[in-house]
Amino acid sequence: QVQLVESGGGLVQPGGSLRLSCVGSGIIFSIYYMGWYRQVPGKQRELVAAIGSGGITNYADSVKGRFTISRDNAKNTVFLQMNSLKPEDAAVYYCNGVRGSYVYWGQGTQVTVSS
Repeated sequence: QVQLVESGGGLVQPGGSLRLSCVGSGIIFSIYYMGWYRQVPGKQRELVAAIGSGGITNYADSVKGRFTISRDNAKNTVFLQMNSLKPEDAAVYYCNGVRGSYVYWGQGTQVTVSS
């Protein structure tokens, strides 16, 4: 059974930081292309950041310079370090893993940015 389990969401003030984690099980984590997406009610889920098995990263323009994605294959974990958070970053953040036709999602973790 494949599972992607996110953690680390919560309430943070504008300008603050959060670190999201996603632990994968049931897959050969190291060969998966891993990503973080986010979604707010009424809008499509959007890619925030992604990292390949070799460590190459990709970011949405809106988070470049503020967010950093990384992975620890030994721990089957992908991270999203979010700094300088803005109210518009508030969303449910989802972990995603892709390998060919295999696509898996986590259950999501809520990030709220508010003073």
